[in-house]
Order: sequence, then C-alpha cells, then structure tokens
Amino acid sequence: MPLVEIHDLSKVFPLGESIFGGGAKGEVRAVDGVSLTIESGETLGLVGESGSGKSTLGRLVLRLIEPTSGQILFDGKDLTSAGRRELRRLRRDMQIIFQDPFGSLDPRMRVADVIAEPLIIHERMSAKIRRERVGELLKAVGLDQSAAGRYPHEFSGGQRQRIGIARALALRPKFIVADEAVSALDVSVGAQIVNLLAELQREFGLTYLFISHSMPVVRYLATRIAVMYRGKLVEIGTTDQVVTRPAHAYTRSLLQATPELSVIT
Repeated sequence: MPLVEIHDLSKVFPLGESIFGGGAKGEVRAVDGVSLTIESGETLGLVGESGSGKSTLGRLVLRLIEPTSGQILFDGKDLTSAGRRELRRLRRDMQIIFQDPFGSLDPRMRVADVIAEPLIIHERMSAKIRRERVGELLKAVGLDQSAAGRYPHEFSGGQRQRIGIARALALRPKFIVADEAVSALDVSVGAQIVNLLAELQREFGLTYLFISHSMPVVRYLATRIAVMYRGKLVEIGTTDQVVTRPAHAYTRSLLQATPELSVIT
C-alpha cells in the first residue's frame, strides 16, 4: 500500500473583490485535479516553474492548507476528514523542510530549543534524554554538539538548513516534504544538502516529496519524477523515463533549459 495517496486534489484561491464593487475578480486554480501516489521509502521529485502549484501541493499533502476538494490518504488514513486531535497525532509522522532556512527558524531561540520544540510538544521525556536526542540529531546532520547553545544567525545558510532538517527529524517521521530545500543556497552548498538528504533517507528509512524547480537536482535524488504545469500534473514516471523519454512538451522544455549538475558526487 502506498504511504501517500492523493485523489483528484484541488485548491482554488479567490482573487478578491473588484475595486469597482463588481464582486469577485475571479479565482486561481493553484492545484487542479491532481492524483498521485508516493510509495514508502521512495523519493518523488515534484518539478515545475514558479507558480506551477508544486509548493501548494506540498502544503496540501500535509494539510497545512485546506484543500478545496479531493482526498489525501496517509498510511491508509484519510487526512481530509481527520479532526484536530487525529491530525495532531498523524503529524508526528509528517514533517516539512522549508525553502528559507533562516525564516523558518525562530531567531530568539537557541538551536537546542529549536530542535527540541517538537519533542516538547509531542513527546514525554526528561530534559536529559531530550538533550541527548538533540545531540544525536545534530550529529546526524553533520553539525558539532557546540551548535546547540548558539543562535540561528550565527550560522551560514547551509548550516541553518541542516538545523531545519534536524528539527524535521526530531520525531522520527515517516514522510518529509522538502519544499525547495536547496534553492536558497549556492550550488556547492546545495549539493551537500542534497547528499545529506540521500544519506538520511537510507539511515532513517524516510519517504520524500522533494519539490524543486531544478530538473538536475530532482533527477539526482528522485526515484520518480512528477511534472506540474499551471496547477496540473502533466507527466509522471520513473526518473529514467521522464529524463530520457519525456512525453510532454513542457517536460522537454524543462530538460532543455537546465544544465547537468556536475558538482553532485
């Protein structure tokens, strides 16, 4: 059984009222009838240009925003009908890594508190065990234990993203949405983060929805690739199928527009 199943999922945003008092201007179908599955242990790469709806889809899957219609199943459970208590329980197994590693970290909190926050909310454990868990997570993402007592602004962008990844791993989730997790970083640092994500997947048995506008990055990391264009899913297949035999003209344009990413090894 797939870990994540999405059936005919849509999200419509109203454009607001006309300045002439003529009612609503219209609507934007950010996600338009998308259906797909994500198997346990795989990385599904979701690729498309800015405005294609891919980040909205990622947030819908976690129910960080409410869908207009459709159904989302996580581990066989219907997220779209889950109440607050059930959703809170399920969210232990679903986490997100955001694009901006600085904006997603509270600048007033020390790194130890940033990483420990999910543990405080969801777990019952002593302060000693919590400190030990934070130390293990820092080590897992390649940061020194001394990072625990410092603040986010004291770190580089790549290091801050490692802190965000450690926080996402704190509850040992099954599924992580990585939303443009390397797009705010320079190429070499982004390559290091992509390699780290691959290592963590093997170590923790993670399943990823990896969202990116960069076909080369998605090609490197993903088991399968899904292509979004104007809110619709226009192509999905294995990485080899999509890269070597693209079926849609938009996919071919993405492949032609982006060079190989030679720095990832």
